[in-house]
Amino acid sequence: MPDLKKYLPVPFVDLNIQYESIKDEMETALKSVFTEMTFIGGRFVQQFEQDFAKAYGVKHVISCGNGTDSLYIIMKMLGIGPGDEVITVANSWISSSETITQTGARVVFADVHPEYYSINETQLKQKLTSRTKAVVAVHLHGQVCEMDFIQSFCKTHSLYLIEDCAQAHFSEYRGTKAGLFGIASSFSFYPGKNLGAYGDAGCMMTNDDDLATKLRMYARHGALKKHEHQIEGVNSRMDSLQAAILSVKLHHINKWTNQRMAHAALYSRLLSEVKEIVLPRVRPHSKHTFHLYVIRCKDRQELMRSLKEKGIETSIHYPTALPNLKAYQYLNHTPADFPVASQLQNEILSLPMFPELTEEQIKYVAKSIRQFYS
Repeated sequence: MPDLKKYLPVPFVDLNIQYESIKDEMETALKSVFTEMTFIGGRFVQQFEQDFAKAYGVKHVISCGNGTDSLYIIMKMLGIGPGDEVITVANSWISSSETITQTGARVVFADVHPEYYSINETQLKQKLTSRTKAVVAVHLHGQVCEMDFIQSFCKTHSLYLIEDCAQAHFSEYRGTKAGLFGIASSFSFYPGKNLGAYGDAGCMMTNDDDLATKLRMYARHGALKKHEHQIEGVNSRMDSLQAAILSVKLHHINKWTNQRMAHAALYSRLLSEVKEIVLPRVRPHSKHTFHLYVIRCKDRQELMRSLKEKGIETSIHYPTALPNLKAYQYLNHTPADFPVASQLQNEILSLPMFPELTEEQIKYVAKSIRQFYS
């Protein structure tokens, strides 16, 4: 048995160990930025946009300040606003819903799929009204939604399909990458993401030429060329340092993704005998990239305390379903309106997950969980 002390504590995520593994590449890239002293726009941002577009097989990547901005800008440039409704999932980070409200539209929540934790696509029809303009499909935890159904539904009812890919970089459904199903998609490069910057950053992705022009223009004060403002816009730009960092990391993302998937498989194998927890399921025909490895358990607080005592850090994504937040009291929902999301908020627990986790650490986490229930 290895000396586990050398593997402790087990952090939820460790960004430093990743940095150390690519330190030389990172310092070379950052030195280039400092040498040129071009911190907003310029070739570093353009290079990342081109590289990410090529890696994804999409025509346009438009960088912006963060993932939240990307959702808002997409909806704004699609003409979504007052009088419209947009459907999204009840269990996500608030960016998925607050950006709908920011356009002037009304957010409409659908409950969560009980097995895959993404939007329950079978509820879309009952949420549909004459005012519905779009569906924001959130690929939560790295798991792509049931896109055959959602894509068909949006096409039948002439709705915009927007994808929130903040947790699903390079995830796939039936061989198509998350972000390539709808009119446009949103990505976050928050530091803890599978592809993460060292600060706030995000991007928008689309194959629609006209929309791409509008997105780029709006994110840059309504101008494609400095001082030539065709519309009023916002200031949402990725800085050159973040672009250089992301360009370095992009070279490693496939390896890191495979490591995440291998870690998830090991967790599931080692925890398969624990009847008191529910393990994450992978949707058929999907590539789940496991931004998060989320289990379910009835005695979450006690398990978290036990793991913490053993040096294992865990987290909850998310402790309150969106419709149950104070921010949405005006919608007059009760937890009973979203029974799955309201149950999940009390049971879900995210275990440590990052590419550099060792096999010994995963085994220690799994053993600690087994011991708790034994």
